[in-house]
Order: sequence, then structure tokens, then C-alpha cells
Amino acid sequence: MKTLAAQVITPEDLLKHWQGHRALTRRVIELFPEKDFFEFSIGGMRPFSKLTDELLAIASPALKSIVNRDSQPYTETEKLIFKTQYLEKWDEATAEINQYWEKLTIEDFNETFKLFGQYEFPIIQNIFYFIDNEVHHRGQGYVYLRALGIEPPFFWER
Repeated sequence: MKTLAAQVITPEDLLKHWQGHRALTRRVIELFPEKDFFEFSIGGMRPFSKLTDELLAIASPALKSIVNRDSQPYTETEKLIFKTQYLEKWDEATAEINQYWEKLTIEDFNETFKLFGQYEFPIIQNIFYFIDNEVHHRGQGYVYLRALGIEPPFFWER
């Protein structure tokens, strides 16, 4: 006999969790010296500005695609040249995520969607990917900051 699993987290709590990660990543961006944000790398990894480009190209655009059921291919965001522009775009994306999140229903999370026309998974798995990818890249940013002699924020202070 098949039974339903208990709901472990509400959509509101999942959004709060995600936005907590986004707030922490924003603080990491703020800590980078301007030049190092665009140029510093270790071991062939991309500079943090390039990692942030990826995060900006995924989070809000992907959630918008999910809500609108539009599976257009992934595209990078516009070319930004100052860290302040990244922070502005980050804040815009944060507001957009909140806006699109309100349009999701509880049933949407289990629906399969082909994100960017390539990644066919249940929507909840795509959202987990957005969060996991951000945490991964933020970890790279922590390594960069430490190598630059800058203390990163505590990871649990979301």
C-alpha cells in the first residue's frame, strides 16, 4: 500500500531558507575588493564575478521559466563592469524570486519541467539545484576571501 509522505518544509520556509542563502552570498560579494572581484582566482577557477554571473543567470530567470512553463535555453546576463552593478542586480533578482515564488502552487513542486530545455526534473529538484549551486560557488568565494586575507561571514548567519 502506497502512503503519502509527510510534508517536511512549507513553501514559505523553503523560500526563507533560499533567501537566507542569497543574503549570505550578497555579503560575500560585498566583502570582495573591487579589483579582486573581477580578477582573483585560484587553480584555474573563475573569478567570483563570473561565478556571480552564473548565479544571476540561473536563480530568477529559471524560476520565471518554471512559473511560465517556458523552457528557453540558458543565457548569461548582461555584461556588468562594477561590483555595485552586481549588488543591484542581486537585489533585483531577490525581489523577482519573491514575486515568482508567490505564483507557485504546492502541486507545482512535484511537476516535471524541462528547465532551459535541457534539465528534466521535478520542479522541487530544480529549486534544490539553484540553492546547491549557489552554496557551491559561495564556498569558492570563501576560499578566495581567505586567500586574500579577508574573513568571510559565518556560513550559518543567514
